[in-house]
Amino acid sequence: QVQLVESGGGLVQPGGSLRLSCTASTTIFNMYAMNWYRQAPGKQRELVAAITSTGSTNYIDSVKGRFTISRDNAKKTVYLQMNSLKTEETAFYYCNGRWGSRSYWGQGTQVTVPS
Repeated sequence: QVQLVESGGGLVQPGGSLRLSCTASTTIFNMYAMNWYRQAPGKQRELVAAITSTGSTNYIDSVKGRFTISRDNAKKTVYLQMNSLKTEETAFYYCNGRWGSRSYWGQGTQVTVPS
């Protein structure tokens, strides 16, 4: 069982920035594709950003140019740098790791952007 632990959430004013971190317990972190999801109250969980084991990245359209996903395999950590945050991006943000048929989730971290 792989444990994923997120950190870095909090309260930030509109237009501000936060960096989320997710650290994994697996020794083969470099093999995992890593993803950041978010779920706002009353809405479905959505994939925000993804990074493959080789470092290729993908984003939903609404965050392109503002969010950056990156990974540090030596630290077994994936990051989500979020800039120019908007009120509607208030949500729980979850880290997900996938390798083959295996998929693991963190407990989530709250990001609040007040109106």
